Amino acid sequence: MGKWVIDSDHAAARFDVRHFMIANVVGLFSGITGVIHFDPPDISRLSLEAEIDVASLTTGHPMRDEHLLSSDFFDAGKYPKIIFRSTGAEVTGGNRFKVTGDLTLHGMTHPITLEAEYFGPVKSPFSGKICIGFTASGQINREEYGMTWNEAMEGGVVMGKEVQITIELEADLTAD
Repeated sequence: MGKWVIDSDHAAARFDVRHFMIANVVGLFSGITGVIHFDPPDISRLSLEAEIDVASLTTGHPMRDEHLLSSDFFDAGKYPKIIFRSTGAEVTGGNRFKVTGDLTLHGMTHPITLEAEYFGPVKSPFSGKICIGFTASGQINREEYGMTWNEAMEGGVVMGKEVQITIELEADLTAD
C-alpha cells in the first residue's frame, strides 16, 4: 500500500454557503496537510488523515474573514484545525468512490460521507515524484458543529445552514 503525503502547495478546501437566500459566499482554505494510504487497484483500503489550518481561510473580504474566524463561526483561536479521519471507502465505479470518516470542526466531531474521485498516478516533470490527485465533495449542516450565528431578515435569514464542501488536492508518493 502506497503512502502519499498531501502537497500543501497544490491543495485547497472550498466551502459555499447561501447568503441573503439569493447567492453563495465562497471561502477557501489553503493550509492542508496529511497522509493518504492508497493503492489504486484496491480503493476500499484507502486510509486518510488530513488537517486544515483554519487561519488559512480567505473569502476575498478581510472583514468577512475576521468575522468567520471569530467565535461566531470557526473560533480559530480555540479551534485552529479542522480534522478529517477516514473510516472507510467504497468503490462506486472506475476511479470514483465514497469515503466516509469523522469530521472534527469547531470542537465537534460528526460522521460525513464524501463523493470522491482520484486521478493518476503521474510522474511530475518538475520534481520527478510520483503524484496522485483527489477531488471530493459533500455537504454539512454548520449548526451541527455549533456554528449557529445568524440574523433574521425579511423573508428568511442572512446565512444558510447547509454548507457545500469541495476538496482538491495532490499527494506525493513517499519512500517509506
